[in-house]
Amino acid sequence: MELGIDIGGSGIKGALVDLTTGEFVSERLRIETPKRSSPDACARVIQRIVEKLAPDPTGLRIGITVPAPVLHGVIPWMANLDSSWTDFPAQAFFSEQLEHPVTLLNDADAAGLAEVYYGAAKGVPGVILLTTLGTGIGTAIINNGVLLPNTEFGHMEINGKDAESQAAAVAKERDNLTYKEWAKRLDVYYGWLERLFWPDLFVVGGGVSKNHDQFLPLLHLRTPIVPAALRNRAGIVGAAWAAAHS
Repeated sequence: MELGIDIGGSGIKGALVDLTTGEFVSERLRIETPKRSSPDACARVIQRIVEKLAPDPTGLRIGITVPAPVLHGVIPWMANLDSSWTDFPAQAFFSEQLEHPVTLLNDADAAGLAEVYYGAAKGVPGVILLTTLGTGIGTAIINNGVLLPNTEFGHMEINGKDAESQAAAVAKERDNLTYKEWAKRLDVYYGWLERLFWPDLFVVGGGVSKNHDQFLPLLHLRTPIVPAALRNRAGIVGAAWAAAHS
């Protein structure tokens, strides 16, 4: 039995996942992230989710996503949660606190895995490059089902500037851009990704992807580009998949 947990800056979400279909087999439970979002405080919230969703937890495996890189179970730095996460051995800590095997991974990586195995990239061979367009740009790259973890392609320098500062969804709002104007910036960004990695498919997630018909058709790329299919389920589903396959 696999439980996916998605830790975000405002909420901690979880659900049990059927890995045959990628569907939830429990309710999706969301609890607000503690104001002081330390690992210990987040562990207490996750324990509440475990007790609610898996009252008989025999054989339970838990996947947990965080908005940060994960190096061999350790968080090297953290931007959106409490600073006490930095250099913290979070995977071992959660495994001990929750008394179940825990797999920890970056949130964009989890979304990428979910889209490859259950979503927009299911059945597509080769290199899949997922981007999430939001406050920043999260990225995941997966080659024939194998994840290269902790990519930060949103921070590529393009024309002397951090890419996400110009192309993230928040930049569209900040600079009051039309979709056509924003698409010109996205063209530059995805064009660089295309030339560096030659992917077989781009998958675009983030909340703005629900309006994909307003900007994806305006891009001029050789690589097919499609909206993500799993939306806000992707992190939980990808976390559960990682827990089963770690």
